Amino acid sequence: MAHIVILGAGIGGMPAAYEARELLGKEHQITVINAVDYFQFVPSNPWVAVGWRTRDEITFPIEPYLKRKGIDFIASSVNKIDADQNTLHLDNGNTVKYDYLIITTGPKLNFAAIEGAGPHGGHTHSVCTVDHAELAYQDFQKLCENPGPVIIGAFQGASCYGPAYEYVFILDAALRKKKLRNKVPITFVTAEPYIGHLGLGGVGDSKGMLESELRMHDIKWICNARTTKVEAGKMHVEELDMQGNVVKTHELPFNHSMMLPPFRGVDAVAALGEGTVNPGGFVLIDQHQRNPKYKNIYSAGVCVAIPPVEATPVPVGAPKTGYMIESMVTAIVHNIEQELKGEQPTHKGTWQAICLADMGDRGAAFIALPQIPPRNVNWFAKGKWVHLAKIAFEKYFIRKMKSGTSEPIYEKYVLKAIGIERLAK
Repeated sequence: MAHIVILGAGIGGMPAAYEARELLGKEHQITVINAVDYFQFVPSNPWVAVGWRTRDEITFPIEPYLKRKGIDFIASSVNKIDADQNTLHLDNGNTVKYDYLIITTGPKLNFAAIEGAGPHGGHTHSVCTVDHAELAYQDFQKLCENPGPVIIGAFQGASCYGPAYEYVFILDAALRKKKLRNKVPITFVTAEPYIGHLGLGGVGDSKGMLESELRMHDIKWICNARTTKVEAGKMHVEELDMQGNVVKTHELPFNHSMMLPPFRGVDAVAALGEGTVNPGGFVLIDQHQRNPKYKNIYSAGVCVAIPPVEATPVPVGAPKTGYMIESMVTAIVHNIEQELKGEQPTHKGTWQAICLADMGDRGAAFIALPQIPPRNVNWFAKGKWVHLAKIAFEKYFIRKMKSGTSEPIYEKYVLKAIGIERLAK
């Protein structure tokens, strides 16, 4: 009997547990370890930040649902991974031995990289966790009581830009519903070299379409933005040219700000060191999602090391979307199955970016196949249907995680909905 331990219970970790139980059978032990005892559907956090969703609508306790599938669960952070001894040291004082370790922790939110950033001790908010989104909602309510300038965007080093675009348009829609938009100037501040870059070098006409949307919603923007400091009610930003020279400095006042932070590997993972993680603390993997140094360690999701798509004046990371993460997880579980049979791993994740982004009353969808150019499919579109699809996706995925279903959903629903599932194969 092998013990497969999954570190992290998010959009990667939960499907990994269900797929492992379904594929590997009951003779093997599966344990999920997560810092908190609840699952949160992170894509819905921008809605929480304006009061369109509550915590109870997008979270649920993990243990009862895993237990139904015969999967063990431990709610604790891991403070050390002893990869040489195949042992995890938990914050609760216990240790857990493993035969295979699947790391799906997600990132550490590195607000400390920018002075004055972050919701805890800083002056900006985040939609990266449900806790942060709830704090953002409290600040949104204050904004409604005392309208004034707003800054939304992403700091240098961020590697997920979709939620920033979602939140700026959702906030715009929420303020319009309250008939307060005319009292709230909005500026979008991003490390991207241009609007719609998305960490992907653009997808289809993402630049033109998103610039058009920002203009239509009377939202100004600053690209190639390097934030040097955030003070209470004021953000200091350097605007760079394409050669990396500072061409303008800005002191932007704000009554409310949501800025996505740079990502790093979580502390216990980052401490694995050279040969296991890169300088940013992200897990190094081969084409089979396996760590090159420790062959019984696999990894998927935001915590894996992916180089930027291209060089940019301000550091811009590459995103890892839900479809990509689920495909990584599927490859991992099949590779572990092969190893348990004494075979060499052969399965590979699908490095393709597929995303639905809500924009308040409509939305934008993009597909980049593969994620790194040149691409077979380079498609970007917007419309009311995306807003409705995002709502349906939320309901379906949460139901899927509660039921313990391991079927892939992007190919079945998203790609079929837009009629190009054949191109994703």
